[in-house]
Amino acid sequence: MISGDTILFALMVVTCVNLARYVTALRKLIYIMREAHPLLYQQVDGGGFFTTHGNVTKQVRLFSYIKSKEYHHHHDPVFTGKCDRVRELFILSVSLLGVTLLAAFLV
Repeated sequence: MISGDTILFALMVVTCVNLARYVTALRKLIYIMREAHPLLYQQVDGGGFFTTHGNVTKQVRLFSYIKSKEYHHHHDPVFTGKCDRVRELFILSVSLLGVTLLAAFLV
């Protein structure tokens, strides 16, 4: 029989891997955004997005842009594809984080 600790450890590994995938996809999106959508790149502080002095309100601007699917009106299919990927990975990562926390309190 599989112990609760093993299940919790497996959930934590899967969650960490998916969070890494999300951050990597977000970095690629910001890199592509520099050429595809320069105005949004400036609005979200693309150069300083992952720095310690990054502006949280500008980061929330990117979150709301992706959440409301404003990117569907963009002309570049690569950019819209990356936005879709970031959105899907964010939803997956948050869901896995919730399940992992729930499992941690139940085990």
